[in-house]
Amino acid sequence: MSFAPGEKISDRTMTQIAREYMEKMNVCDTQYILVRHTDREHPHCHLVYNRVDNRGKAIPDGNDRYRNEKACKELTQKYSLYFSPGKERVNVDRLREPDKTRYQIYHAVKNVLPHCRSWRELENRLRKQGVTMRFKYNGHSDRKQGVLFSQNGRTFSGSKVDRAFSFSKLDRRFSPGQSQSRAQAPVSGASSVGPRVAPVVHTTQRTGVQYSAQSVGKLQTAVSGYLSAFGKGGFSAKDCGELDLKRFGGCGRIPLPPSDCGIGISPEQMQRRLGESQEEYIARITALIAATTEAILNQIAENNRKRQIKPKQQFKMKF
Repeated sequence: MSFAPGEKISDRTMTQIAREYMEKMNVCDTQYILVRHTDREHPHCHLVYNRVDNRGKAIPDGNDRYRNEKACKELTQKYSLYFSPGKERVNVDRLREPDKTRYQIYHAVKNVLPHCRSWRELENRLRKQGVTMRFKYNGHSDRKQGVLFSQNGRTFSGSKVDRAFSFSKLDRRFSPGQSQSRAQAPVSGASSVGPRVAPVVHTTQRTGVQYSAQSVGKLQTAVSGYLSAFGKGGFSAKDCGELDLKRFGGCGRIPLPPSDCGIGISPEQMQRRLGESQEEYIARITALIAATTEAILNQIAENNRKRQIKPKQQFKMKF
């Protein structure tokens, strides 16, 4: 847990914040150790806990990334801690993927943008920084609806890199008062920036919404891995609810893990978010299913480890 440089946090306050953080993350009734370090300019501590609680049950870690973000924001506000106004003070070298690449793209765009007067100029300058750029289009039309930045094999929409880099804001910057007309009706003979995204070939019968073949293929792969893990987990589909993925085309229904196993997907997570494009929506659901698959496999590994330990404990001699 890291705090901003200059913040004076006593050991007692840091311990209290760490305990409340554990409660918000449902890390309870287990062994843990909290160590404060002073080897950096910012005050911070390291929290290590046993994922097998005192009752011998594994502490769930599903969707911990989102729960961690929520817990940190709530504690920062409660204790009047420092909210960073932007990305300037983030130590990129200490980040993990995909955040590390996202921040690298952010700095690249931020550095070249003041020197650009057009989309083409932005694309050329970013290419020299190792960042590629392309547009997203609305269905089969020539109407641009988004911009994508790629580096190190990872791709992010402009708004995911930073809200200031969304397609609408950048387009207004390059063509004040003309962004809508340019986006809807490109000049004849003008070339578009970068390659287009994969053509849309899947249309759902229920809503008529279209998704790219690549996105649907990734979702189908994630579903296949999930069903395999579900079977290995020994769950009974009769005792579980179902998740309807027909809206994405060709994926059907999949069973959900039992609610008492600590791994689940809530209906709220399945809803399309405000301002989320169709491709961003299906990509998020694919990542959610993949994360649930990983959580199931982790639980299976933990259960196998417990079974291997128990026989050794039964034959332990007492003196």
